[in-house]
Amino acid sequence: MLMRVDPGSGQPLFAQLAASVRADAAAGRLRPGERLPAAREVAQGLGINVHTVLRAYQELRDEGLIELRRGRGAVVTEAAAPLAALHDDVLALAAKARSLGLSPETLAEYVKEIAHER
Repeated sequence: MLMRVDPGSGQPLFAQLAASVRADAAAGRLRPGERLPAAREVAQGLGINVHTVLRAYQELRDEGLIELRRGRGAVVTEAAAPLAALHDDVLALAAKARSLGLSPETLAEYVKEIAHER
């Protein structure tokens, strides 16, 4: 698993880390039962504070995507499986949008608009 952050982004580092894990789960690169790297390992690899990583992991725990287990670390829950199924739907939507000539930006704005209506 490769976690990335952009220190120059306006988005907080913990939010970027959490988004990275969500994206890996949605793409099927993370499966239920898999362990995430230790917070210290991630922090050292990215050159960020360990508390930043822990905050990202806590956010993911609050969403139900991971469990934080003493002695085992962060473990992906069954909530990752439906995200992987959603990935296939998003791929199909993107392909349909391309066939209609919609730009990725237009599609993203449309999805945001629809998501906020519900």
